[in-house]
Amino acid sequence: MKAIISLLTLIFILSVSSVKSESPADVEQPGIKFFKGTWDEALALAKKENKIIFLDVYATWCGPCKKLDAQTFPNPEVGKYYNERFINVKVDGEKGEGLTLRQRYGVRGYPTLLFINHKGEVVHKTAGFRDPQRFIELGKSVPAL
Repeated sequence: MKAIISLLTLIFILSVSSVKSESPADVEQPGIKFFKGTWDEALALAKKENKIIFLDVYATWCGPCKKLDAQTFPNPEVGKYYNERFINVKVDGEKGEGLTLRQRYGVRGYPTLLFINHKGEVVHKTAGFRDPQRFIELGKSVPAL
């Protein structure tokens, strides 16, 4: 009897462990996909793909920044538009490389939304929250390369 219970337990454990569970990080999220890398790598990718960089300079304490993260950036239509046309980058303007970029691009408030060519030149700059539709309209107003 013990052998049968042990065998059934082993089969159960093996069957449960063979089922792949997806963590939230494994699931493809809708919305804007932000580039993970350095600013120089983003510039190089923008040149290679002939795209403008969308740069969101934010602060962790900023209410409108949190609202963009919650309402606008995850929107599937926003993601489709921005992911096809831009290299999307987010930086905390108060730490790391964000400090340098904040100075370089004259960021005075959060969120600052910049559109930058592969040479590091600003082609459009604005600030503040935009709902998904207005955010797509903002992207459409940026001159293409």
